[in-house]
Amino acid sequence: MAPLKLYYYPPCPPYRAVLFAIENLKIEVEKIQVDLSKEEQLKPEFLKINPQHCLPTIDDDGYIMWESRAILAYLVNSRAPGSSFYPLDPKKRGLIDSRLSLDSSIMNALGNIITGIYCGETTIPQNKKDKVYTLLNHLNNFIEGKKYIAGDEITIADFAFLSTFSSLKIVGANVAKYKNLVDWYKRCESVPGFEENEERARALIKYISSKSGFKGEPWDQ
Repeated sequence: MAPLKLYYYPPCPPYRAVLFAIENLKIEVEKIQVDLSKEEQLKPEFLKINPQHCLPTIDDDGYIMWESRAILAYLVNSRAPGSSFYPLDPKKRGLIDSRLSLDSSIMNALGNIITGIYCGETTIPQNKKDKVYTLLNHLNNFIEGKKYIAGDEITIADFAFLSTFSSLKIVGANVAKYKNLVDWYKRCESVPGFEENEERARALIKYISSKSGFKGEPWDQ
């Protein structure tokens, strides 16, 4: 089988989530960079692959899909069906799906902040911060007494939220009071792909501050 083709942009949080799955499932991959800063996602050759022109996008021997959380589920289902990363048990899978949905909400809230910074905001509106913190508080409470985001084993919910959490930290979110999440993040340091995720998160602040000069100063609560 040909290597999985992965269309990506390094600072992009959803790409980093998919990279965790690729690393942990040991998938052979051909990476094809699409530079968002040069609007390469709008070139006709990429639009033929993905008319929604979003990243990451995969081409698995002709099967093309996008949306990072869907990709995470697909990669486990196709490479390691029944794996603890996304188990077949409907209750375990249901919890993972629920956590993925919450991660999506947190990422959308963060995305509103990132878009504002990229468009020139040098300070973050309080209502945008409050939205992020409200959602983080929910997740922090949900994982009380658990090792990972959806229980006591690493799952694709962890892959997704690792990229989100590292991005929150790098743009200045005050995460220190969320003890369960801080402990979880420390626990994940041994997960394959953790260091690369950290490195790519640092590239994110450089990308989004290119127009506003925002440097990731800590947010107030």
